[in-house]
Formats: sequence, structure tokens, C-alpha cells
Amino acid sequence: MNPADWPGGLAYFAVFAAAVLEGEVVFITASVLVSLGKLDALGVLVAGALGGFTGDQIVFYGLRGRVDRWLDRSARLAKYHQTVVDRVRRHAGLMALSCRFMPGLRIMIPAACAYAEVPALKFSGLDLLGAFGWAGSIMVVVAFIGPEAAERVGLSGWWGLLVPGATVFLFLRWLGRPPKG
Repeated sequence: MNPADWPGGLAYFAVFAAAVLEGEVVFITASVLVSLGKLDALGVLVAGALGGFTGDQIVFYGLRGRVDRWLDRSARLAKYHQTVVDRVRRHAGLMALSCRFMPGLRIMIPAACAYAEVPALKFSGLDLLGAFGWAGSIMVVVAFIGPEAAERVGLSGWWGLLVPGATVFLFLRWLGRPPKG
């Protein structure tokens, strides 16, 4: 059965639930259905954005006030505590705004923000904006520009695996690097 033929808002709920967990594959599929006129663009956009936002919030609030106690039990990790906290607090806005755009870091960024005790309203507000930016940009590319747009900028084949892996590695290196000066 085609998701576009599902009764009521079930297709949009599926987009929401998939985005809570991860979501690109289902969200891209839903965006293709938007381009074919089978699903409503606004419904898919809102379901995807709110699902992604909800997934980030579950991690952020689930770890808030807990992750520091767990990580600081290890002397090896505890020595990086202040470096990580300072760096995350200094860049919290950008991190919250962009975490939906960083596959592989979607759990780490909310966790790092919880560890650094970033103010909840700041994280949640910027994450909501970022989630709508994420959903909107994917939908525009897939539903309105076309699926070949990603290939035109070189994101196909093994790059699809290398870019997220390199991003995670570089983020962890940056996060634990001692401050300059």
C-alpha cells in the first residue's frame, strides 16, 4: 500500500516518527511523494521538522543533569570537562541551530549541550529553527529542484559515507582540543 493512500494523517505520523529516530530516508521519500502530488508539502514539512526537533529534545532533556555525572566518573574524560563545557557554551547557538544538518552528530550535539548545561530555552528555540531549516532545505532540493541536485554538487557514492564519518571525527577533535592561549 502506498503511503499516500494511508488513511487520515498516518503518512504524516510516519514521517514524524521516522524523523524522531533519524529520518532522512523516510523524509526524502515523503518529499518525492510531495513532488508527485501525492502528499501535502506543508504536512510533510511540519511532520519532519517537529519529528527531528522531538528527537533532539529527547536526547537533550534525557541527558540534562545526568551526562556530566556519568562522564566525569572517568578520570580520562573528566580532565576534558572544562574544555568541552567552555567550547560548547561558546558555540551553543550554532551547534543547536545546525545539529539537524549533521548526520552522525545528531545525538552528540544535544548530549554535549546537555553536558555543558546550555540553557534549555536557548537550545530548544534554536533547535526548532534548525529543524525547520533542515526539513525545508531537503524538501526544496528533493521535491522542487530535483534529486539530481545532490549529485551536481558531488554528494554521491562513497562521499555519502565519508562526509558524515569525517564530520564526527573532526567534531570530537575540535571538542576536546585544549583552548588556545
